[in-house]
Amino acid sequence: MWKRPWQIIGDLNKITLDKSYRYLGYFLILLIPLIFAGFYISYFRTFPYFDENINAFTHLHAFIASIWVLILIVQPFLIFNKKFTVHRKVGKLSYIIFPLLILSFIPQIVKIVRTEDIANLFFPLGDGTLLIIFYTLAIYNRKNSARHMRYIIASAMVLLGPTIGRIGPKLLGWTDLFTQNFQYAIIYSILISLIFYDIKNKRHFQPYLIVISGFVIHQLVYYLVLT
Repeated sequence: MWKRPWQIIGDLNKITLDKSYRYLGYFLILLIPLIFAGFYISYFRTFPYFDENINAFTHLHAFIASIWVLILIVQPFLIFNKKFTVHRKVGKLSYIIFPLLILSFIPQIVKIVRTEDIANLFFPLGDGTLLIIFYTLAIYNRKNSARHMRYIIASAMVLLGPTIGRIGPKLLGWTDLFTQNFQYAIIYSILISLIFYDIKNKRHFQPYLIVISGFVIHQLVYYLVLT
């Protein structure tokens, strides 16, 4: 059935973000300095003379992850500037970038199996699993902008794991256990704050309950495997 012009406009308006999240893109920009700090000692500090532990697969993972972070950051700005067509094209680009991001974890997994404690597989497998779940839920709910946005936010929060997980021990001298607990505390604090924020603004906070459940399971597995 052909849609009338005002119906088409209505469909476009459905993909706009909640006005209460109008600064989302600026908050996501904070990922850039956090990631730089997290990977400074192990990666950026050695540029351009990387040591033998950093190979082509490491560079490939860094490149793909950088594109993924840029996609997360640019999408809210595109929506708020009503660049819906570009937003959709970038969203479709994620159908390629996201699988490549997950595949880029494989060399790290192989390295852990060959040279490290097998329990360390928790980190790429645990984070990869959360990424897949949250991204899949975001795509499944792509026609429901409220749910879609919240699951994308969740996928961005997964990046806090490997970031804070490196800042703590390498820059601040924290123990691994304290760093992990601090990481979870930060994530839960953000999610709970977002839930209360949505309740106050009468928005759909339910996706965050699923997200919290995912991180709780992630934390329990960490305790079982690595403590």
